[in-house]
Amino acid sequence: MHPAIWLALAIGTEVVATTAVKLSDGFTRLIWVGVVIAGYGISFWAMSIALRTIPLGIVYAIWSGAGTAAIVLIGWLAFRESLDAVKISGIAIIMVGVLLLNVVGGGEAAA
Repeated sequence: MHPAIWLALAIGTEVVATTAVKLSDGFTRLIWVGVVIAGYGISFWAMSIALRTIPLGIVYAIWSGAGTAAIVLIGWLAFRESLDAVKISGIAIIMVGVLLLNVVGGGEAAA
């Protein structure tokens, strides 16, 4: 499987796990605690496979940046958390940083 697919799986499961942390209500709802443990486990496993061919800095920048942006949107949509100009600007800055790392930093992944 292409390393970008492993990275996408890592991002998706990290976002699910982080959302489950919120839903676990301080780790008192055991079903969600199980989702947290499984989600982070799968995320780090998939990331480790992506790291076989994609540089560490690129993987981490994409994983954390995409995860952060997704969690902010989930917080806004599902939990009615605020989404103001400062948060939107922060997400834009993260996206520009990831883009710069990939374009200028030579972040091409080997197939």
